[in-house]
Order: sequence, then structure tokens, then C-alpha cells
Amino acid sequence: MKSSYLIFTAFMALAFDPSPLQDFCVAINDTNNGVFVNGKLCKDPKLATANDFFFSVKEGNTSNSLGSKVTPVAVNEILGLNTLGISLARIDFAPRGLNPPHTHPRATEILIVLEGTLYLNVGYGNAVAIGGLSSQNPGVITIANAVFGSNPKISSDVLTKAFQVDNKIVDNLRKQFWLDNN
Repeated sequence: MKSSYLIFTAFMALAFDPSPLQDFCVAINDTNNGVFVNGKLCKDPKLATANDFFFSVKEGNTSNSLGSKVTPVAVNEILGLNTLGISLARIDFAPRGLNPPHTHPRATEILIVLEGTLYLNVGYGNAVAIGGLSSQNPGVITIANAVFGSNPKISSDVLTKAFQVDNKIVDNLRKQFWLDNN
């Protein structure tokens, strides 16, 4: 019994999560004032206000070829998110609108549909979703832009073989204007 108690104690010590150095670190753009933490300068905590943790998001304009608008809410919009490791995005969809296939290189994402029906918005009305991301600066890479709009270009031989399509199709896709709905 004594040995299992020691093993449990050792396990608990390994699983312990120490307290953070601070509760928050409101970002500022003043290079003469502040402490540099996590890529941003921090405001003196005594000077933080409620507005440092607030941002109002309005409906996005979906009158574009994708029928969607992504409104990011990250550390640049809510300065109080600095060092908290989270951000959000509001995604508005017109009927039949879509958010192109993409990835976030510095975050994972969970999507919550607030209104409408999503699977390339199969509904007849607008849809609204909120994306929660595990980074204050998640980044975004839209697949079509990365593949067909890259600079330098990916070899046509590689793309025709990878997608099993004719070279004319690859050339046509490269000529498209790849809209960024962010």
C-alpha cells in the first residue's frame, strides 16, 4: 500500500500545472512602454480596461463569388487575448455560400453553427457560424490559393499527376482569381 501511495504522489507531481506568470497581458503597440511577451508588448496591468477585452462583430458582407465572409477576432481585434492562446472567427454564409477548404497552421478549430444549415450552406437562408481557435494568431492557408496561386509556381507536371487532370485544367485553375474571404 505504501508503494502505491508514492507512485500516486509522483504522478500527481508530474501532472501539476503551475500558475501562469500573469492572468492577462493586454497587447499594446507602444514600443516605448510595455514588456515584450508572446510576440506583443504588454500594457501595464493597472492600466487595463474592460474595452481591452471587448469587440463587437457585425454581420459580414457575403455578396462575393464565395457567398461568405470571415471576420477574425484575434489579438489584433481584442488586445486582451494576448497570451491567452485563443481566438474566434465569425463566418457569415449566403444561401449556397461556402468557406473554401483551408487550414490553420498554428491552431485547431471547432465550429459552432448559430443559425442556418451548413454543409456548403444547403439551406435557403443565411447561415452564421463561430469558429473557436486554439491560438491568438492561428493563421490561415486557403488550399486553392496555396496550390494554384503559389509563388513560385508548383510544377504543372506535379499538379497534373497529383490531381489526375489534363494540363489545360491546371492552366485554367491558375488563371482564376482566388478570392480571400477573410
